[in-house]
Formats: sequence, C-alpha cells, structure tokens
Amino acid sequence: MQQTTKSAAICVVGAGHVGLVTGACLADMGHRVACVDVDGEKIALLQQGRLPIYEPDLQPLLEKGAASGSLRFTTSYEEALEGVEFIFIAVNTPSTPEGAADLRHVRDAARCIGQALKGGRPIVVNKSTVPVGTSETVDHILSAENSATEGLPVVSNPEFLREGTAVHDFFHPDRVVLGCRDPEAAARVAALYRPLNSPILITDVKTAEMIKYASNAFLATKISFINEIASICEGVGADVTQVALGMGWDRRIGPDFLRAGLGYGGSCLPQDVRALSHMAYIYVSHRQLLNAVMQINVDQRRRLVRRLREVLGTMEDKPIAVLGLSFKPDTDDIRDAPALDFIRLLEYEGAHVRVYDPQAADQARAELPDIAYCTDPYEAAQGCLALIIATEWDEFRSLDLARLKECMAKPVLADGRNVLDPTTVRQHGFTYLGVGRPEQVQPPIILEPGQREA
Repeated sequence: MQQTTKSAAICVVGAGHVGLVTGACLADMGHRVACVDVDGEKIALLQQGRLPIYEPDLQPLLEKGAASGSLRFTTSYEEALEGVEFIFIAVNTPSTPEGAADLRHVRDAARCIGQALKGGRPIVVNKSTVPVGTSETVDHILSAENSATEGLPVVSNPEFLREGTAVHDFFHPDRVVLGCRDPEAAARVAALYRPLNSPILITDVKTAEMIKYASNAFLATKISFINEIASICEGVGADVTQVALGMGWDRRIGPDFLRAGLGYGGSCLPQDVRALSHMAYIYVSHRQLLNAVMQINVDQRRRLVRRLREVLGTMEDKPIAVLGLSFKPDTDDIRDAPALDFIRLLEYEGAHVRVYDPQAADQARAELPDIAYCTDPYEAAQGCLALIIATEWDEFRSLDLARLKECMAKPVLADGRNVLDPTTVRQHGFTYLGVGRPEQVQPPIILEPGQREA
C-alpha cells in the first residue's frame, strides 16, 4: 500500500485479530504504529516476528513493518502512547451469560489510556464492537482518570473485517463508518482512510455503533434463512444450492451469505446477534426474528446428527471422522465454531471422533481433549463409518474419493458445507448426505444472454 497522506503516530490497543490487522495495515500505509497488549506472551511472540494467529497475508506485513521500524509491539502503555495522535481501541467484547457484550476489556483499555497518557490531545478511535452508548462510557472513564485525558474526542469506527480475508478487507472496504460529536476529529480520522478510496459515512456516535450490529445481524439472518429453506428443500426434493443461485441473481438479494450448511460461527456473528437481541430486550422491542435466527443456527448441527443417526443407527462406540474445526476456512479461530458443537453432539451420542484441520487443531485440543487428532483427511477417515465435512477448506473440495472410500469401514459422507458434487460422490460408492440437496441432483442449465440451449 502506497503512502498518500501525512504519516501519523498511532497506538493500537489490543493485539488480537482486529488489532493486529489494523496495526499492520496502518503501518503499511506509512504510519508509525505501536501495538500494546497486556498479554506478555503474545507480545514476546510478535517481537520475535511470529504471529499468534493464522491470517493470510498478515505475516508479510508484520515482517515489513518490523524491518522498517514502522510497527512495534509492547506491553507498556506509557511507551505505546508517547507522542501519539490517534489511539485505536481494538479489544475483544465477548458475550456475557445473558447475551450482552462484555465491556470489561474496553473499560480496562480506557482506564489504562487515562492513567498512562502524559500529554497531547490524541483522538481515541473505538474499533471494538460495542453496544450503543459505549463511546460515552469511554469518554467518562477517560475524563475521570486525569486532566490530560479529560474531554478527548472519541470516534466510533466499527470494523468489518472477515477472518481469512481481513487484510484484503482492510485495504478494500465497502465503506468506512465513523461516528463522532466532533466534526474536526471525524475529519482527521477520515483522512487516515481516504487513501483506500472507499465511501466514508460520518454519523452520530450511536448510529455508527448500531450500524455494526445491524450489519452482522442481517448477514446472520441470511444464513439462517437459507438454512431454513434447505430444510424445506429436503422435504420437497428441491436443491438448495440452485435455489440460492436463482435467488442470488436478484440484485435486491445478492448471492453472498446464501450457502446452506452447519450455520454461522466465529467471534462476530454469534455474539453480535446475541448482543443485539439483548439490546432489543432492554429497550422493550420485539426480538422474535433475532431469536429465530439464533435457534435455526443451533438446529443445523442437530439436524445433521439426526440424519447420521438414521443412516448408522446408534453411534455408540462407532468411529466417525470430522474434517474441519475452525469456524470458517483460512483461519485457526474456533470461537463458536459449528464443528465444535457438532463434535460435542457426536460425543454425547457415544461416538469415537477423529478429526483433521489444517490450522486449528492446536486451538481445539484444549476445548476437545478426548478426540483423536490426525495429520490428514485419510488418516482421520481410517476405519470410520462416516465422515463429515464441517469446514469448507479448499483441500476438502479436491479429496481423493477412491482413496477415501478405501480408508473407511462404511462409505457415508455427510457434506455439512455442500462443497462436493453429490453425483460424483455417489458414483464413488458413497452414501451422500448434503444440506438441502435431493437424492437425484439435476445440474442447472445456464444460458447467457443471446445463447440458445444446445
């Protein structure tokens, strides 16, 4: 990324997924970035040039920033805040047991900033996903700490980064959203993003905070909607993949997030829908739609387990393979991963589970210590009575089906992400279970404008 604006001194609080991508990308744009995190082990790893997460295209940016001196990591707020013009808060906001967003890390970050900042008037930019009104909370905490931080401008700047494509998403955003009461502060933050050539929407703070939740809740709704359609397709014998194709060509609907499967997961959609539902409850609004979105998502795992039970009978003491652990491909993140829920259901049924994932096995071991971790799909399938594709990694799209069948004691393949061609799988002698796909799949015929059917 070529620098096209004046270089700024920036502090990024939080070295998680959002913080690392934000810091590395801002450094690549020519800014001087210090990332601060209270996790000493994580910072030590980053200081050695090693990423604590898997994210495509991020490692080269880390190495480039470290080599040029534009990107550094520390556990010291005092060091990170020295001479900064912008402070980005990018810490995690997990769900509480009630479903609300847990703001303890945001509050801690605000307190640490207030205690450590010795001078200057930097702009505080909140990138964490937070409930409406949180920017005011950050403002109050900063003002309460010391005179140096009283009245610092606070800008809401929600992130829309997708794990697996986060670096690309940062440099090619659909839009940048800013919320602030101070027009000058909003303009200065907007200047940081102007080289990205994307639309910039400046609103009031509460509207900016709501945009993030509304966006993610809508995406989750699309996923649950197509999964509900998939259930109906199974009943009537239609093919949900072709239904989604026909729907997606409608410009009012679009093709994205219309893939039936085991449902959504990760660190954003589940907790953001829960948090928005909690806000709806607090403010006495209807939340039936949001609750239905969450319930359909949970039911998708159970539906596939029920279908496996119908084919295998009892799963007690039966070996079953699961391919994929991360909540989506190209990440090692297992937070709210559908695969983990599915495996727990299999364990409850008494199955002996064998798994393979190209990136997420180490992360999953603490969550699922009693399953067998394998080094490739064929080792995982060895002697199994069924195999389930739970994450759509590219390597699973090109499985050697003949070799896979030789490995298995019974050739049952449950395609939880609809990544394989059902006809091809069945031709190799497998019992195929897709999501919303009929026994006999008729390939669609697509005629381009001006083309006649052969």
